[in-house]
Amino acid sequence: MQLLEKKILSTKITPEISLNPDGVIKITGRSMDGNVTEFSAQLKDWIDEYICNPAELTRVDIYLEYFDEINLGIYISLLKKIESVKLKDKKYIINWYYEEGDEDILEKGENISSVLNIPFNFRMISDPLIDKYDPLKWKIPQRVVI
Repeated sequence: MQLLEKKILSTKITPEISLNPDGVIKITGRSMDGNVTEFSAQLKDWIDEYICNPAELTRVDIYLEYFDEINLGIYISLLKKIESVKLKDKKYIINWYYEEGDEDILEKGENISSVLNIPFNFRMISDPLIDKYDPLKWKIPQRVVI
């Protein structure tokens, strides 16, 4: 069975997630849902299937305005799974976006990167008029993990 693209729409308390079998995973918005079971199950199921046959390069773009400690585990689990594409001789990159002056989100990303020992590309978004949902406008150099 072929893995299909999946989109989980955002709510006031959950992020929008775009999962593309071509290797692009985007997470944007707020993540503060105390009942993470349904949300994380959808994400886990898709990622588990994706890891069986990942793209040559998997790119994870994370732009969270806010996330709480309950949801932290979801993102750690996701990134641990993504790292396993190396076992299939594939590559991955993690892009962590934060708004200028948002030291809290930057620090959370740095902590996740450190705990998992996975290098992230940290990118500050300084222009509030930039469409935060369009990474093509962010002009980012990529650090690829081999």
